[in-house]
Amino acid sequence: MKMNTQLEKEIFEIIGDNHQMTSAEAPLRKDAFDKSDEAKMEVIEEHFAVIMKELGLDLTDDSLKGTPHRVAKMFVQEIFSGLNPANKPKISVFDNSYHYDKMLVEANISFNSTCEHHFLPIVGKAHVGYISSGKVIGLSKLNRIVDYYAKRPQVQERMIMQIFNELKTVLNTEDVIVVVEATHLCVSSRGIKDESSFTSTLQYGGVFKEKAFRDDFYKLIKRE
Repeated sequence: MKMNTQLEKEIFEIIGDNHQMTSAEAPLRKDAFDKSDEAKMEVIEEHFAVIMKELGLDLTDDSLKGTPHRVAKMFVQEIFSGLNPANKPKISVFDNSYHYDKMLVEANISFNSTCEHHFLPIVGKAHVGYISSGKVIGLSKLNRIVDYYAKRPQVQERMIMQIFNELKTVLNTEDVIVVVEATHLCVSSRGIKDESSFTSTLQYGGVFKEKAFRDDFYKLIKRE
């Protein structure tokens, strides 16, 4: 049994360092939302207190005694709130009454996410663009879509696919492009401890398969 456990640990290390993704959907259990947020917070609070005690921390200290509750609330209601479909932003689309037929770009959308392999922060920016097929959405909704898919344990490859697929669905067009650039603290603060590198991902469809359209997009997101 110990051999199997050690082997599993080694496999987990390899998978984590290679950022393996098994699906474009979040790997949720079927009963993921059977419990209320309050019930989940109670369990997380209890278990996080155990982790702190195992680290040797004194939970009677005034600075620490409220930490398990704060962490539980943060996990459920803040940094992992994007796991719950009930928190998905309500997106309304409108007719493109201006008949604007060139690309619309929303650049430098800041986000904070969490690496699902080490539960350390992923901090970055997303750039999104689309060409209307007759419908448009409010600019702030582009930010909200990014924020929703960021607020969950993630790998960057899955996150960009989720944003891309959501925009295609909402806007009813293949003419969508997304770039995500991020720093992963699982790289900068542990392991190799490289503080200068960042990760870039790109997803596009429709007219953006043509280099000329992608070049125009890059010019817009990189301008000073």
